[in-house]
Amino acid sequence: MISNGDDIRPSPEAMLKLAQAEEVTAELGKLKIFLGYAAGVGKTYAMLEEARQRQKDGRDVVAGYVESHGRAETDVLLEGLEVLPRKEVHYQGVALPEMDLDAVLIRRPQIALVDELAHSNAFGSRHEKRWQDVEEILAAGIDVYTTVNIQHFESLNDVVAQITGIIVRETVPDRLMDLAFEIKLIDISPEDLLQRLHEGKVYIPDQAAKAIEKFFRPGNLMALREISLRRTAARVDNQMRAYMETQSIGGPWPTAERLLVCVSGSPYSEKLIRATCRLAGELKAQWFTVYIETPGGGRYVRENREHIWRDLRLAEGLGAQVATVTATNVTDAVMEYTARHNITKIVVGKPNKPRWREILHTPVVDHIIRRSGAVDVVVVSFDQEDSAKTTAVPRHRHSFELRGYAASLALIAAATVLCELLRPFLEPTNMVMFYLLSVVVASVRLGRKPAIATAFLGVLAFDFFFVPPRMTFVVTDTQYLLTFIGLFVVGIVISTLVARSKERAEVMRAREVQTASLYYLSRDLAASADITAVLKAVVTNVEEALSARVVILLPEGERLDIMAASEGLTLGVKEQAVADWAFRNNHPAGRATDTLVSADLIYLPLQTPASALGVMGVKLDGEYAYRLQENRRLLDAFATQAAMAMERIQFSHQAEQAQILQARENLERALLNSISHDLRSPLSTVTGVLTSLKEEGAHLGDRARQELLETACSEAARLNRFVGNLLDMTRIEAGVVKLNLEPCDVQELVGCALAVLETRSDTRKVSFKMAPVMPLIPMDLVLMTQVLVNLLENSLKYSPPGSPIEIIAATEASWLLLEVADRGPGVPEHDLKRVFDKFYRIPVPEGAGGTGLGLSICKGIVEAHGGSISAGNRVGGGLSTVIRLPLPKTGEQHYDS
Repeated sequence: MISNGDDIRPSPEAMLKLAQAEEVTAELGKLKIFLGYAAGVGKTYAMLEEARQRQKDGRDVVAGYVESHGRAETDVLLEGLEVLPRKEVHYQGVALPEMDLDAVLIRRPQIALVDELAHSNAFGSRHEKRWQDVEEILAAGIDVYTTVNIQHFESLNDVVAQITGIIVRETVPDRLMDLAFEIKLIDISPEDLLQRLHEGKVYIPDQAAKAIEKFFRPGNLMALREISLRRTAARVDNQMRAYMETQSIGGPWPTAERLLVCVSGSPYSEKLIRATCRLAGELKAQWFTVYIETPGGGRYVRENREHIWRDLRLAEGLGAQVATVTATNVTDAVMEYTARHNITKIVVGKPNKPRWREILHTPVVDHIIRRSGAVDVVVVSFDQEDSAKTTAVPRHRHSFELRGYAASLALIAAATVLCELLRPFLEPTNMVMFYLLSVVVASVRLGRKPAIATAFLGVLAFDFFFVPPRMTFVVTDTQYLLTFIGLFVVGIVISTLVARSKERAEVMRAREVQTASLYYLSRDLAASADITAVLKAVVTNVEEALSARVVILLPEGERLDIMAASEGLTLGVKEQAVADWAFRNNHPAGRATDTLVSADLIYLPLQTPASALGVMGVKLDGEYAYRLQENRRLLDAFATQAAMAMERIQFSHQAEQAQILQARENLERALLNSISHDLRSPLSTVTGVLTSLKEEGAHLGDRARQELLETACSEAARLNRFVGNLLDMTRIEAGVVKLNLEPCDVQELVGCALAVLETRSDTRKVSFKMAPVMPLIPMDLVLMTQVLVNLLENSLKYSPPGSPIEIIAATEASWLLLEVADRGPGVPEHDLKRVFDKFYRIPVPEGAGGTGLGLSICKGIVEAHGGSISAGNRVGGGLSTVIRLPLPKTGEQHYDS
């Protein structure tokens, strides 16, 4: 089939994107959102009508949480639907009704109705927000119908606040809109909605009545209605584009954009994040949020950690990839990150500092624009109201700065007193050095601002007390003006450089501590050979790095068991339930998270790309320690490394099991091969002889009949030996061989073996040499005879006809040495250690058969006697097999001469 030029096939990227989306949603329930632009448009009513229709179609529908607010028309629609009882959550002595999430999961309907998606759950509930409950229901494979207003979506929060003047506190991540398989817009005109409001058909909480009155203005409602229509239309457009792309329908496809926004913990960061999220949604682009941590901003970071943590969580909740980068220069870090991640647009805020400050200190935005090159820079402006907002400065910061300035004044006072004492001996210009020394001390001990204040106060003190005319700021000698300028400038430079070096050293010290902690953990994990050692290493390193208490839980059947924990740390039923939830849902839970926040510990799943292997619970010292980004990054790194080490142990165990299985399969294969040959050959011979005697026995002479019978007997004996070897090998491996130890003469042992082989040695010469006096050896004569017979049979089989076979017996220290030697071809050096393995056969000489069990049986019997057996090649050719048996203890020896 030949395709023409108009045949456009879907791109691999489009098919991969579709496959990934289908894989993500394959095991999830379907989400249907009934979207409105304000309360009272009829979202709940429409949801219940749809639910009743699905119930008529045979679907199992359950109302998990539906709020009718006492409206009769809504209550009528609830009739006939199963309504689950609500769960009461007690908080500060008040019983608050909430949706019973566990009841929904246990009931497992096909469709669950969950009203008010943006609702904040009462403190003590499993999740902080109801949309998180919905996510868990969807993860269980249950479809969900829910209601929400457009102003509750996170990316529109600041836009709605700008339109209505009301900041919506209950928000929903935009990803839920993307996750929904269907969005049904419930729309009525603003006039009709206002009419419903006046008729009392719109529920208004008493505490929000004034805000709602401000909210329900015709202009606000029209703007919100437009936003909801646009967002719904944009979703339809996205679905249409996805369909066209996967169905090979030609169209103008936008190139991939990648957006970057930087945050600093300022009050404008939230608006920047939301603006970037909206822009990324319009461009169908991936976006990144980065915080640049600089040495100069170390003190600022400590004061605004909560703001930065909140901003990064907001960006992550809106779908951004979040990162923290440490650098000495913000612009350099931004441009390096832009190049490394192929960023096409950088979103920045418009500077709002006074012009004179911009002249003295060029804004970062200007530096980024100059160095952006082909990268677009999007500048977001802020309203005057936003500009007026300032971040509350902690009271402890004011007190700290006042103490620093007081210390600066004290340093200048001390320097002035010292200079006054030395005034008779020094010129005024030399006294400048004492004030510079004060600036250095202030830079090291107090920080940059107190050091600059020290430099300024030093200039004033030097002028007032020591420059003629004294005790006045009047300067008669203009050359002192250069001294003042030099003192002030040098003081500022010194204070800036020293403070920057100190701050950089603090950052590097913190980074060194984190790096060292990860190194020690990696080293201990690399040396761990089993799960117990891995868990012990993790607990020890987390305790030392964070001064924390740790517990690790691993799955045992259907529950989690504590496998390692800090001394004295125990978990109650509630804490174990939180850990179980974190493991089942593969998501952090507990303290300082957004799920089950009332827990005492934070629980992190030990997650690998394949699955979750367990849960690590950590109890830090105080709420502030949980909020530190450094601690959270370190905990995430510890959890990741622990999971990787546990996975490595599992893989190692699986590899060992695979090797054992492979060895067993090889053994079974060798057994089948041996049985197929060594059983079939004698059976075929015996069957042939019996058939001949049966069919032609009357026509055979006595001699021929005798030869056939001897052949059959010989093959039957061979078959009997083979079966006997198999049984002996089985008994030896099972450890059920019982030795009948009696003092035996070596000469008698050799004689018994030669007697067995007398009919099979042909004309071979078997010589026996032994010492004149030999002790009686404790052994099982029957089994050791079998060993010697097997060795002699091996020599007869593999040595040339007519070649001699030697048996030599001697003593060495506390051992009896019994050697069987021949003049055959020997064994290749690399096979000497394998000759005693089961079913192993030496490949030469041609035609020499065998089961490959004889030498293995010999080894088992000799080792059961407490001895050993080994093989080696002889000088001049041939094989020597040596048996070593322990001699009886002194006083128990009996000699036979």
